Amino acid sequence: MLLAIDVGNTNTLFGIHDGSDFRAQWRCATNHARTGDEYFVWLRALMDHAGVAREAISDVIVSSVVPQVLFNLRQMARRYFDTVPLVVGLDGCDLGVPVRVDPGTRVGADRLVNTVGAHARYGGNLIVVDFGTATTFDVVGADGGYEGGVIAPGVNLSIEALHMAAAALPNIDVARPERVIGTNTVACMQSGVYWGYIGMIEGICARVAEEHGGPMKVIGTGGLSALFSRGTPVFDVYDPDLTMQGLVRIHERNRGRPRA
Repeated sequence: MLLAIDVGNTNTLFGIHDGSDFRAQWRCATNHARTGDEYFVWLRALMDHAGVAREAISDVIVSSVVPQVLFNLRQMARRYFDTVPLVVGLDGCDLGVPVRVDPGTRVGADRLVNTVGAHARYGGNLIVVDFGTATTFDVVGADGGYEGGVIAPGVNLSIEALHMAAAALPNIDVARPERVIGTNTVACMQSGVYWGYIGMIEGICARVAEEHGGPMKVIGTGGLSALFSRGTPVFDVYDPDLTMQGLVRIHERNRGRPRA
């Protein structure tokens, strides 16, 4: 079985893939101070609960946008699963798609994994909107190549910044308000956040498609994608497992290749 790990700025997702589907997935807060031993103790309890033996894990793949966490996860893979993990973005990991960005530019591993997963599942000419710590828009060409994109502040980050900068404004949850016009502070803030992001998503996707020169399919993924996909017809597909499926595809492509 494959242990797929996606490290984001806020959360880290672990998934067990049995070759045909995911047997289980678990999420924890990303913490660069957590050691490989601590990761394993936490993960082992969940694997036992799901009926997955440690010996069943034959390979590990990691995608990380937090360099400090990567060392500890690699140590965990080596010590407890007796395998050298495949790390997306490092030399020797073949994505199978071209990356068309300015020379010297480093693209986040999560965005490359989303590109691979999206092209494998939906073809080319795509916009992948990922709701994470940042809200990213990634353009996938007709041949599956990564063609760049857009990075905007994430929803929760915007709420926190608004609360911190304006003493009179409370910290709110993300929700779709019943009306656009709010009649109290919380409702006004929720409307601004929700419909403001809907407007941004629709506007950016329209401009990207116009600049790209033709119609594009829009894929929504990430923690808040379900909530925002219900507020606009701009999304053609809601796929919460896109990143994990991309990791599986990359692992399949690199099976048997030497790793450092």
